[in-house]
Amino acid sequence: MPAGAGAWVQSKGKAQVIVKGEAMRADDAFDPDGKRVTLAVERRDTTVGVFAEYGLSGRMTLQVKGDWQDGQDAFVDYQGRGPIEIGLVWQAWRNDRGAVSLYAGYASAGDGRNAGYAAPGVGQDDWEVRASAGWTFDMKKPTQRWRALLYPQRSFVEVQVARRMRDGLPDETRADFTFGRHLGNSWMMLNQIYSGETDGGGARWVQTESSVVRQVGSWSIQAGWRQPLGGREVPATRGPVLAIWRRF
Repeated sequence: MPAGAGAWVQSKGKAQVIVKGEAMRADDAFDPDGKRVTLAVERRDTTVGVFAEYGLSGRMTLQVKGDWQDGQDAFVDYQGRGPIEIGLVWQAWRNDRGAVSLYAGYASAGDGRNAGYAAPGVGQDDWEVRASAGWTFDMKKPTQRWRALLYPQRSFVEVQVARRMRDGLPDETRADFTFGRHLGNSWMMLNQIYSGETDGGGARWVQTESSVVRQVGSWSIQAGWRQPLGGREVPATRGPVLAIWRRF
């Protein structure tokens, strides 16, 4: 969710930090056949996470992320650190419009949920490799001031595919899609889809997140809502997200 999506690396010496809070709730879940079933007790997952990236060179960016979690379901109340991940993004190709990058990272499991479908504390060490491709579009700015404030002058799309190798949990294949639209110079709308599934026909998830980002100088504020689209053996979690971005 950086200002420029994940396919574009940070410039050398530049950094960005995003602090994001999520308050997810689920009254039902997806069963092994993908049908919704009512949960006996509401599931609650509250997370405060930090995502930071720093440009090591013109083609290499360091990324670090982690979170603190608090939650409850029918079986357990938990509170603790989630997984901490560190990785490198390498810019494989870029021109004036598009970019392709490759990522490799390592994650150390925490006491919280290391996967949305798993119990707290389950899981150990993870490795992830990811490929990202993005493209930007410029649109002619309208002459009327009121239309210029609402018209999507600049847009971008990005697709990410990843393979996560897990110790203590099944390996995963993931695919994410982002569509962003800049409205004027200070506003951006983001529509994102997160999807993935575990090996062996286990958990599967598809979620959408829509949000609005307001930029004020080197700061940005993001507010949105996450909603499930489908799944298998996962809770149908939904709820608000709020983030503060800072560029250095």
